[in-house]
Amino acid sequence: MSDTTIALLGQPNSGKSTLFNGLTGSRQHVGNWPGKTVEKKEGAFNYDGISYAVVDLPGTYSLSANSEEEVVTRDYIASNKADLICILADASQLERSLFMLADYAGINKPVVLLLNMMDVAIQQGKTIDSQAISKKLGIPVIPITASNRKGYDEFYKNIEVSKKSHSMLKGKELADIYLEIIGEPFRQLLELLPKDGVGAFSSSWLVAKLLEEDNHAMQLVKSKVDSGCWKEIETVLSSVKNGNLLTADCKFKWIEILLKNSVKKPENKQGKMNRFDRIATSKIWGKPIAVGIIILGLILSMVIAIPIMGVFQNIAQIVTVQLSTALVAVGVPKVIISLLCYGVLTAVTFALMMVSFVFGISLVFGFIEEIGYMARISYVFDSTMSKLGLQGKAIMPFLVSFGCNIGGVSGSRVIDSWGQRVTTIALSWVVPCAATWSVVGLVSTVFFGSQAFLVVLSLFVVASLHMAITSRLFGRHLIKESDKTGLIMELPPYHKPQYRNLFRFVFMRMGDVLKRALKTIIFVAVIFWALSYTADGNIENSVIYKIGTIIEPVTMWFGLRWQTFMAFLAAAMGKEAALGVLAALFNSQGQTAGIWDVISKQAAVSTSGLGNAMLTGISKAEALAFIYAFFFNVPCLMALATTLQETHSIKWTLRIAGYYMGVALLLSAIAYHVGLLIF
Repeated sequence: MSDTTIALLGQPNSGKSTLFNGLTGSRQHVGNWPGKTVEKKEGAFNYDGISYAVVDLPGTYSLSANSEEEVVTRDYIASNKADLICILADASQLERSLFMLADYAGINKPVVLLLNMMDVAIQQGKTIDSQAISKKLGIPVIPITASNRKGYDEFYKNIEVSKKSHSMLKGKELADIYLEIIGEPFRQLLELLPKDGVGAFSSSWLVAKLLEEDNHAMQLVKSKVDSGCWKEIETVLSSVKNGNLLTADCKFKWIEILLKNSVKKPENKQGKMNRFDRIATSKIWGKPIAVGIIILGLILSMVIAIPIMGVFQNIAQIVTVQLSTALVAVGVPKVIISLLCYGVLTAVTFALMMVSFVFGISLVFGFIEEIGYMARISYVFDSTMSKLGLQGKAIMPFLVSFGCNIGGVSGSRVIDSWGQRVTTIALSWVVPCAATWSVVGLVSTVFFGSQAFLVVLSLFVVASLHMAITSRLFGRHLIKESDKTGLIMELPPYHKPQYRNLFRFVFMRMGDVLKRALKTIIFVAVIFWALSYTADGNIENSVIYKIGTIIEPVTMWFGLRWQTFMAFLAAAMGKEAALGVLAALFNSQGQTAGIWDVISKQAAVSTSGLGNAMLTGISKAEALAFIYAFFFNVPCLMALATTLQETHSIKWTLRIAGYYMGVALLLSAIAYHVGLLIF
């Protein structure tokens, strides 16, 4: 059990997660807060013989309870679970990043202020007198660069001292400013509330939240005063207009007084990066530049990932052959050899290939985020994404999904709200990856020739409608009205990346993904292996063949013969697998290899004769139905595993998967019946 519990509090982009990773390293785990859909990150570290637990609270811009993240953060602070609260502020732009500290003033819990990104502030030529700020606040103020673990000594030394001294943030100065600016209404409310406040919340802090129309604060106060007093409170509140703006003005004035004579800035000089930033955030050039950088990043991710994926695949093939030979030599039954070599080992290979792509994506886009550009992408696309009820940050997962949906799902982690993150993941599944186009291109060209572009065009139109409908269906349950407001964020300054910190993040991410992915992929892969296994390699003797022929009268309503329906199911394992399954089922030569062998890529399948075989086996209407079913199906098993890893919810992962398979079959039915009329 830990001797001391520290909670990290701060706005997004304050470096809170960087400090958390730097302190805890691999000693951390991620889950959900009890009864909430908000991500919970906990870790631990030891210093000078003392064990510390660290809780990374959700990043929020204030402590108003307008979202689940803010409710979780405030409830945890008010509890007695944390011995010390560490508030992080961006030292390079203190005037804005200290708003969280101003919103905290009046909460009676020990607190320390960490001035993060001091390296950036120094590069900007700023001089910050942390001791002077500490004296004004009455709490320790510690300069730190979270990305540099060698500079944590000052932090470590102050933590235990701060805990023992119970350093409380002075809130009287802010209360005086409230009285000065808001005047009589604030004084009246102060007199109506309990003098000592409620729990950890002082009376002045509660009055500010009442003026901001904070529902949770209202319910808390209402439960502590009699009905007559509450009516008086409501009367006073009704006389105040724009309470949020009034309290915000007070907080910024408090920050201005706090920093006066404590922060010195150089004369403002327009550098090359400032000129680039004006272009990169402009209405005309912002979006094209962002799209170009993301596409280049995606290409570079592929360049990094594909060779590593190839290495894992080649090693797996060698290991499979060697292991199979060794097991045969010692007399292991054929079914066990097949399970281990083509079931479990294939699943492990899938997982390693998935992690390879996560490595490439995390490295490249982690670098883009590390230098400060990722926030600009969110900013320029905010108005576009708001039409889907999402933040501008959602554009990155969508664009990355054109290369691979795994990267798109992983990229949703930059979104702060859990509900918006799940909705973004659900929408990113609509985006067709590179492997999807390889199959669609072949089948549409074989069946429709020069008219194939019309099929592709119809897919884009339906995909757009799909995204609009999906955003409404999922957003209705996942996104609150308060989340649909414009994106509120700070644009961090550009700065040099800390490569050690970047690679630490990448490898931690890979390990986390691998552990979670293996469980899901092995489970599904073994089930599919069991359904497709045959002792003689003849597909007609497999369970999947027998099931397929039995259910074909049903699947034909969707325009899918049993062969194309099985290819549809196999595509949920991996889009490329669909071609192998079609070759195995329509070509007699392919059947001798066995359906699982072509899915696991253990057998080479020639698709040269696939076109003629399919042309004689299915009609144009059925081909159109398959294209639609395939295109809108679950992206792949690895994307499913990544979704589970990012949402931390089996329920929502299965809901998204079930929804996509259901919609894919519905669209294939529509396409089939329209095709019957046309062809």
